[in-house]
Formats: sequence, structure tokens, C-alpha cells
Amino acid sequence: MSNSLYYLIREPKVKQEKNPLILLLHGYGSNEEDLFSFAGQLPEEYYIISARAPYHIPPYGNAWYAINFDSDMNKFSDDNQAIESRELIVKFIDELIDQYPIDAQKVTLLGFSQGAILSYSIALTYPEKIDRVVALSGYLNMDIIDKGFNTNDISKLRFFISHGVVDQVIPVDWARKAPEVLKDLKLDVEYHEYPVGHGVTPQNFYDLLSWINKTNR
Repeated sequence: MSNSLYYLIREPKVKQEKNPLILLLHGYGSNEEDLFSFAGQLPEEYYIISARAPYHIPPYGNAWYAINFDSDMNKFSDDNQAIESRELIVKFIDELIDQYPIDAQKVTLLGFSQGAILSYSIALTYPEKIDRVVALSGYLNMDIIDKGFNTNDISKLRFFISHGVVDQVIPVDWARKAPEVLKDLKLDVEYHEYPVGHGVTPQNFYDLLSWINKTNR
């Protein structure tokens, strides 16, 4: 069977009738191997699957959607491509659930940068498909979330959000808006900041691991 996206997989070491899934979504210009380096430290009962974004960026990176610059060097994202990638990832999740004994009620998205931005969008647009979101160094782009999203039952969604205070790619002010919006929606949110740029510190990883373990249900 050919899947919508190319991926790497670490099967669970502890096999259950159905195992939970952590789906890793990398950032702009990276690839599926980047976040997969976390796989060995993630809990053993999970399927860990790292997907490669569909758009190739030479020489060896990939992106979920284009980031363009105007004549004043303002950066803006291609929201139509982002929505297409959102739909592609949702289709990919359905394929994985058909293919492996994955518990469809226990799907966690772990995204970095563009991957985090899409994770918010997927979870809020398709809350019945996602249990938890780990959003690292991203922000909430409301333009790629289904307009009527808050008519869905989003109440079970839980979020771990983290950001570097000196992030030069995505300003921390952008990141800080997400927990405010999500808490206004009465959602369960844990938010952390670290004294770094656009990246994940060992402490950040330790905190997200601790959150994954304590929110396991």
C-alpha cells in the first residue's frame, strides 16, 4: 500500500491490542529524520511515526507550505498550500490507522515550527481525530483553521506549547497568543518558555516528555 506521505516508523516495544500514536511533523526546510531523533526517548508503548512534508526544498529539505517574501521583505505563508497539507496529514493519519493497530482515540501530534502551526490547525479542525498536541516553536494561524471550528466538540483536546524567548524565526509574542486563545476556549494548555532561539533544549524535551507521561489516559 502506498501512503500519502513518506515516513519513518518506530514500532511500539510494548505491544497492546491497539497502541497510541505520536506523529512527528518537522519544520520548514527539514525532513523526517530531524524529529525522529527523539524516537528512542519517547515512551515504549507508542507508535512513533515521522512524516516527510510534500514540497521539496533544494538541496535536501522539505516544507509543508511555501513561505514567500514581498518587496519589503515581509514574510507570509501560502495558506492554501498549508490547508492542502493539513488535509493530506489527516488522510495520512486515516491510512496509518487502517494499516497498523493504532488506537484512533489516542493520536498525539508533535510538531516543530511549520509542523506545530499545522498541528494546531489539524487538531482544531478535526478534534475527533486528535487527542493531544505538542507545539514546539510555532504559532496559531487562524487563517488555516476551519472557520466554524468552535462548533465542533473540541473539549478533549490538550496542548503542550513551548517557545524560545529569543526565537529569531517566529517571535515569542506570536507564540504567546496561542495559550490565551486556547484557554479562552476552555482547553487544557501547558505553556513553557526557554532562554533559546528557534530550537528545542534538553529541558524543553524533558518537560514535554513529562507532560506526555502525565496526560496519558
